[in-house]
Amino acid sequence: MATILITGANVWDGLSDAPVRRQVLVADGRIRRIGDTIEPPADAQVINLPGHTLTPGFMDCHVHVTLAPPLGPMAATASSVAKALKSVPVLQTLLMNGFTTVRDLACADLDYPTVDLRDAIAAGTVAGPRMLVAPHMISARGGHGDFSAMVADEYQGPSRALELAAADGCDEIRTRVRQEIRAGADWIKFAATGGFASPSDDPGQATYSQEEMDVLVATATDLGVPVTPHSYGDEGIRRAVRAGVRSIEHGNLASADTLRMMEDTGVFLVPTQYAIVSGARRGEDDPLWAAMPEYAKRKARKYRGALLDAAERVAASNVRIAFGTDAGMFPHQDNWREFPTMVSTGITPLRALQAATSVAAELLQLDDLGVIAEGKIADLVAMPGDPFSDIEVTGQVDFVMKEGVVYKNPATKLEGQVGISG
Repeated sequence: MATILITGANVWDGLSDAPVRRQVLVADGRIRRIGDTIEPPADAQVINLPGHTLTPGFMDCHVHVTLAPPLGPMAATASSVAKALKSVPVLQTLLMNGFTTVRDLACADLDYPTVDLRDAIAAGTVAGPRMLVAPHMISARGGHGDFSAMVADEYQGPSRALELAAADGCDEIRTRVRQEIRAGADWIKFAATGGFASPSDDPGQATYSQEEMDVLVATATDLGVPVTPHSYGDEGIRRAVRAGVRSIEHGNLASADTLRMMEDTGVFLVPTQYAIVSGARRGEDDPLWAAMPEYAKRKARKYRGALLDAAERVAASNVRIAFGTDAGMFPHQDNWREFPTMVSTGITPLRALQAATSVAAELLQLDDLGVIAEGKIADLVAMPGDPFSDIEVTGQVDFVMKEGVVYKNPATKLEGQVGISG
């Protein structure tokens, strides 16, 4: 690996209140030195980034790389191979956006394409963000992960993808968890409440009992795998927290009392506000509204005000927020828009940036990432301007380094092509 000295940028370490002018020396894929002035080794490449802010590589803790809008009821019938191949440019998009790590939280497949993609990236066969994966979302029948109501009878049945992660009752839930872990899951995801994109449930209603959630989390915990639920409403969140989950996905209807419960227990929140808040702000004269199915419009009308109120409660709380977007439910190239959406609801730029770096690394238990410090893995990104004064510059990342390898560099107009190596 090349030895690289990065100069000219203001450096934000992932923790501090503001960036400061520093130089960063990278060798063998790690940050070797940080200082005011560093004499470069004779063999070092010098990359000058004047006017830029250098930060740790961003992390998106909630993506779906094998999904892409518009999402239709037949999405589950495409082959896993086709979905994996279509995900290769998605991985490029996420990496070029500055996201060097992603957590993929479920696909709609008979097989485990996200496990294969994760392993291919780790082996260097495919270039992209490092991945942690929950292969499928375990769901009660009739819950958020059950889309059978959208599919004709001939496409249903126990051998179909729609049924793969369905589980009712403690015994079946326990089996599903073990199957996911046997297949290579880094995380277990389950549906604790209904959702907005599914036809037969309600976001505010819990879809698993306390006993079922307890068994699900205990089974995964026994095998050393953390758990996170899709959960909007209070009761589903509270049951999941009592069961021992590590994070809550969405949580966009949480009350102040429930947020305090999460604070007290140290449970992280991944609020996916761009997907949720932008939808709640959308007027019925918006063309995207017309394209929504009637059941989704009905839920949006019911919960619009509550979603916007809850976003303000999150900003006022001390819950640990980790950055996640639900990309795949909207175009992946827009995942950076989570930053300005968070700030628009009252979350400070510092808290939003920490959510995508040091806090995300803590959630994902990636101790070598998320901060710029000597000895850490050299995942670094830079953008022109200062995200602390203009959060929109997070959408202009033009320097990307992952594990010491430069994929995007404004000085040379390099923009790495993510593909399959032979």
